[in-house]
Amino acid sequence: MRLLSRWLPVLVWAGVIFALSSIPSLSSGLGTWDLVLRKCAHATEYAILAVLLWRALGRELLALALAVLYAVTDEVHQTFVAGRHGSPRDVAIDAVGAALGLAVALRARASLRTRV
Repeated sequence: MRLLSRWLPVLVWAGVIFALSSIPSLSSGLGTWDLVLRKCAHATEYAILAVLLWRALGRELLALALAVLYAVTDEVHQTFVAGRHGSPRDVAIDAVGAALGLAVALRARASLRTRV
């Protein structure tokens, strides 16, 4: 049961990312803001994934590596979706998001420990 409670959120979130990547076009029609919002969404998606992986694994660097590896597979997946394309730049944005997510989570954990 403990294994399921740690890994089910990871699998569900990876499924959400996969589903979003399967949508042919996510344009909001907001021009430049659309690009900014989509890149922020990329970073946020992978920040959450990295934190969930860290929670499941208990190891920060492995969580980061797996999040980035998933980002690579996600970009490959997008090459097969009409209207989408894979981008090394998006992998980099995802990696930065994953690293920032872990940094925030680790800082929050350290802050909680020093208060107790």
